[in-house]
Amino acid sequence: MAWQLWWILPYTRLWPHEVKETKESNPDKQISIMTANVLTPNRKVDKLIQLVQTHKPDVLVTLESDQWWEDQLKVVETDMPHSIKCPLDNLYGMHVFSRLPLSNQEIAYLVEKEVPSIHTTLTLDSGDKVRMHFMHPAPPSPTENPQSAERDAELIIVAKSVAKSNQPIIVTGDLNDVAWSATTRLFRKISGLLDPRVGRGMLNTFHADFPFLRWPLDHLFHSQHFTLNSIKRLPPIGSDHFALLTKLTLSPTVGADQAGLDSNASDHNWAKEITENQGASTTDVPQVGE
Repeated sequence: MAWQLWWILPYTRLWPHEVKETKESNPDKQISIMTANVLTPNRKVDKLIQLVQTHKPDVLVTLESDQWWEDQLKVVETDMPHSIKCPLDNLYGMHVFSRLPLSNQEIAYLVEKEVPSIHTTLTLDSGDKVRMHFMHPAPPSPTENPQSAERDAELIIVAKSVAKSNQPIIVTGDLNDVAWSATTRLFRKISGLLDPRVGRGMLNTFHADFPFLRWPLDHLFHSQHFTLNSIKRLPPIGSDHFALLTKLTLSPTVGADQAGLDSNASDHNWAKEITENQGASTTDVPQVGE
């Protein structure tokens, strides 16, 4: 029990914050992102639309959204006119709706030909550019992937692609992995990205139907350029996942000394092995905004 608690402890209020709280927030440098795995057969779209209307996020990313969901969500495009749409009926459809302009939009299939990720550059009201990556890698499953190799490879491919970037970066989605797992920790070590939940709580997003069996599968990681306004789990939307709402402020000077997990040679060797085993490369990731 002590060994298990050691891994979970950073995701309690007993641990120091990894990401600083925003003290003086400039609205033009803020970004709010709602990450929602909607569950393809779920038809309670009104619950998600109500959350969007209440919280007015700058960006909404939906996972598992098919053509039916795309049609129903047309109403959000009034306030969020910029979009990237990839409707699929295989539980890996994905849509991005944004109030803020998007450029360099690309849909990529990094590891599996039916599992997309979305990559784009977002422009804040201040004019600053933010590199965005939206992901939903396939989980290990008896009916899909007997092991986690494909999921792990997609995470590490994106981690490597952002590791040496000086741009503000945000990665979000349903990663089908808990925050303290070896693979997610490796993703954070290789990418250098920060987890705003550290020191604030687990914010378990799955399974919405079972209060005593929940863990964090939906994530948002970001570069040290940002500080945190707030992060919270939202009310249920009829899916097996809760939506996650994160508000950040671009504060590169204040956040310059923020640090996540350190990597070593063993970590980089493991990351290399993961990607090579899948025949994948960081060149497969669209280098948006570079």
